[in-house]
Amino acid sequence: MEIRDRVAVVTGGASGIGRSLCLAFAEHGAAGVVVADVDTPAAEDVAAQVISRGGRALAVRADLTREGDVRALVGQAIDAFGQIDLFCSNAGIIVAGGVEVSDEAWSRIWAINVQSHIYVARAVLPGMLARGGGYLVITASAAGLLTQLGSAPYAVTKHAAVALAEWLAITYGDRGIKVSCLCPQAVTTNLGATSLREVGALALPPPGDGA
Repeated sequence: MEIRDRVAVVTGGASGIGRSLCLAFAEHGAAGVVVADVDTPAAEDVAAQVISRGGRALAVRADLTREGDVRALVGQAIDAFGQIDLFCSNAGIIVAGGVEVSDEAWSRIWAINVQSHIYVARAVLPGMLARGGGYLVITASAAGLLTQLGSAPYAVTKHAAVALAEWLAITYGDRGIKVSCLCPQAVTTNLGATSLREVGALALPPPGDGA
């Protein structure tokens, strides 16, 4: 997609890959960048950086595990910029351990790494389909193609994210919807810190972090 004059929404936009996406979109002339994150001050900081570079931006606090928050995010983006051309569903966490990991931790990582993408698709697809076009980007991980040593929950949820992206691409491709799935290997992000915030001591300390 040509970014210039397009409106982009990025979840997990306050740091790491999400922050880099927001700033890159601004540099490429996006008509508007919506920085969504549960960390409001950090999201506002990224939005301010976009504006300082001559772009238009909006910071929105959103818990992507809550469908109401996702729908509200989409509504705020449309109110501010008219439509959404590109939605980067980027939020994610990691949890250490295997099948012995508690049900609570499995549920939390599933909610963030998988269910959030489903909520996003439900919220943005109707508008995109009505216009006959749109782009949805889901951040998974190389762990979604291979595995994640030391973290069954991460490997399983990232495989699910890849599968969802593939299904969406196949199902809606002939209706103007483009879908990409990012599968990076280890990158320098604050995934570990974010995971600690979400699931406490169950989070896997970052060996170099991941996606």
